[in-house]
Amino acid sequence: MNSKAASILVGIVALFALLGISGAFYTVSETEQVIITQFGKPVGEPITHAGLHFKTPFIQVVHRLDKRMLEWDGPVAEMPTKDKLYIVVDTFGRWRISDPAQFFIRLNDNRRAQSRLDDILGSETRNTVARHELVEMIRTIKDRKPAVDDTLVAGGGTTGAALPPIQFGRVTLEKEITDAARGKLAEFGIELLDVRFKRINYNPAVSAKIYSRMMSERQQIAERFRSEGQGEAAKILGSKERDLKEIDSKAYREVQTIEGKADAEATAIYAKAYNQSPESRELYQFQRTLDTYKTSFQTNTTLVLSTQSSLLRYLKSSAAAPAATPAPAPKPAQ
Repeated sequence: MNSKAASILVGIVALFALLGISGAFYTVSETEQVIITQFGKPVGEPITHAGLHFKTPFIQVVHRLDKRMLEWDGPVAEMPTKDKLYIVVDTFGRWRISDPAQFFIRLNDNRRAQSRLDDILGSETRNTVARHELVEMIRTIKDRKPAVDDTLVAGGGTTGAALPPIQFGRVTLEKEITDAARGKLAEFGIELLDVRFKRINYNPAVSAKIYSRMMSERQQIAERFRSEGQGEAAKILGSKERDLKEIDSKAYREVQTIEGKADAEATAIYAKAYNQSPESRELYQFQRTLDTYKTSFQTNTTLVLSTQSSLLRYLKSSAAAPAATPAPAPKPAQ
């Protein structure tokens, strides 16, 4: 009896070992969902709960699909906007497999799913961009107020107030792309969770023009600052010249006043000195006349004067005076 039970136990163990070796048992993790195919066609319901499961060995095949949120990174593409500006758009999204059976039948694996996502999301992104102007994709929401540079406002450059008003904003455009693509991807057993713009940039040819315009605006601001600085410099120099002239005029007036007082005092002293007696007045006239002779009569000077001129009075008197008689020599002592 014991040998018979042992034989049965050994047979059961051998059966399970054979089933294990043949792949009849398989496990499903928390992050997976499984499709069982028989001769290439799905059979049964998708297995979405984790644990140990059984399949017919050698006939059925296990296909594992991810149950987690998956990433889609769209290719960088150049596309035109409604206002005929060519921009470079880079997008990304998140999706997951919502219907494993439909996904396996239509796409089979993630590689084909990524290709289908590229086609559908790329097409919807291009259509959405073509229906809206560039400012709609740059501005986040329509209620957001752009920052205003005070220097640009003062310089007359492009300011936030000059930007055209928007009706939607980038968030609305991203939702528009998501809603338009979600229905198309549902046919493949895919649930599209979200699509976002990663980067929006100008076409390289357009970027050069934009940078040139930005530099031109900044140059206008710099020129305005330079002109204001030159005006202030001219104002300061003008004030300096006015102050210098005012100081010079005051100094000249004081000098003239001092010189006038000095001349008056000197004249008063001379008058007092020379008016003491007729001889002093005569001496003064004589000295002044000699000074006039020194000033007027230079080498080879020709001067025509009347014989009655007072200037010749001392010359005539010196010419008319008799020659002085030499004194007799003293007699020698006896």
